[in-house]
Amino acid sequence: MTDTLSQRIQALLDSDAAATLADIHRGIEKESLRINEQGTLARTPHPRELGSALTHPYITTDYSEALLEFITPPTTCLRRPIEFLEQLHRYTYRHIDDELLWVNSMPCMIGEDRDVPVAEYGSSNVGRMKHVYRIGLGHRYGRKMQTIAGIHYNFSFPEEFWRINRELEGDDRPLQEHISQRYFDLTRNFQRYSWLLVYLFGASPALCASFLAGRDHHLLERFDHSLYTPNATSLRMSDLGYQNNAQSSLAISYNNLQEYVDTLTHAIKTPEPAYEELGVRDANGDYRQLNANILQIENEYYSSIRPKRAINKGERPTLALQRRGVEYIEIRALDLNPFEPVGINQQDMRFLDLFATYCLLRESPRLERCDLNASKENLRRVVYQGRDTSVQLDNWGKAVSLREWGLEKLDQMAPIAELFDRCHGGGDYARALEVQREKIRTPDATPSGRILDTLESHDQGFFQFAMNQALAHRDHFLGENLDPAVDRELRRAAETSLAEQTECEARSEMPFDQYLDAYFRG
Repeated sequence: MTDTLSQRIQALLDSDAAATLADIHRGIEKESLRINEQGTLARTPHPRELGSALTHPYITTDYSEALLEFITPPTTCLRRPIEFLEQLHRYTYRHIDDELLWVNSMPCMIGEDRDVPVAEYGSSNVGRMKHVYRIGLGHRYGRKMQTIAGIHYNFSFPEEFWRINRELEGDDRPLQEHISQRYFDLTRNFQRYSWLLVYLFGASPALCASFLAGRDHHLLERFDHSLYTPNATSLRMSDLGYQNNAQSSLAISYNNLQEYVDTLTHAIKTPEPAYEELGVRDANGDYRQLNANILQIENEYYSSIRPKRAINKGERPTLALQRRGVEYIEIRALDLNPFEPVGINQQDMRFLDLFATYCLLRESPRLERCDLNASKENLRRVVYQGRDTSVQLDNWGKAVSLREWGLEKLDQMAPIAELFDRCHGGGDYARALEVQREKIRTPDATPSGRILDTLESHDQGFFQFAMNQALAHRDHFLGENLDPAVDRELRRAAETSLAEQTECEARSEMPFDQYLDAYFRG
């Protein structure tokens, strides 16, 4: 264990800060494609019974009209996010007729790009902007690529933790400046060590060949139009996912808040020749993208972690960060686990708590370009070869096997698990850590290993495996009663959201092009 890490853990143990860990806030955003009984993408509109995708607080859509996104409110209760996701799924299944929710990160059978319906959000300016942004993503990267699904884990330490932490570290900056800088310290370490999460939780070692139709790749082919790599962990996180030559040259800085905002803003304001050639509008005057810059908006930058701040109406995320600082982090490196009904379980969440806290507490030097390149190469190797735990990774210029380095990281997290277990009582965090150790000792115990083992032992292709899991999860959600009080709450939320969208569209608004100009001027 490093001196800095051990000293910081001991300081927490010796202070009141350890008790504040009980007040960590967590929330989950989980994406799932709606499919029909044949296993192809649903072409039906977002069900009205689920409310307005524009204004509903818990059920919305991501890229496609068929790509549902379930959102849990932030809570300090460890059980609540999973329980709330269960309720959202039970409610949803009662309002999508014979459709199913796809349970894998890599999508179902898809034909052409045009077969993927882009999400609609109504006629208001904010709704049109969300739609046009997605139209732009389709032109830039292809619509099929946008059907990849994942889980985002939102995590924040309580303010009292930060107050004590600032005092322990002797930091005389204003509290919010301290908070923002320490979150950026966390994000840099996350990028250094995110390969570990991809190994432990990667669940996309195979995919349907329709996803890569017409594209070059180096995957192996099985029967039933399945593509895979024997030791892959998460093809979702590979270069087969998001293709963007313009983004590959970006160097977004995570060294501090100002550098992050400056480099991200530069990308939003810098024209990209390929997108200029595409054009912002077509011959009929319809928008093809929001602008012709490297990034249309901040969210187009695909990162495995994001520093976040709740935004006000019409406010750009970078401006919110600049004005009020970092509020929480969004971990975006998680595949849907098809063996879990909601794609994630309580044990996974506990380990994410440990991992985020580890990234905060250990020393975090500036992330230079060479460090970022090494992190990307480590990730690439784990994505394609990770379950061969002898694969060599780059640890500050020293070659080390995934097995050796992974076990070392988990050993360093053991005192943090003790810290959390002391705070919450019991030994759940220590057990969550031991489960991850076993995955490194036994690669077949990882979700990716379990998936390929199922394909082999049942002589199945990826599609049939995924359909079987989707049907099993549907039976799970429909086989359990939905609490009448929850049903009433979600019905009210749907009705309220529809009314809010109608009200929004009834207001007198400026022309859309003026709205966009005002938005980007901030």
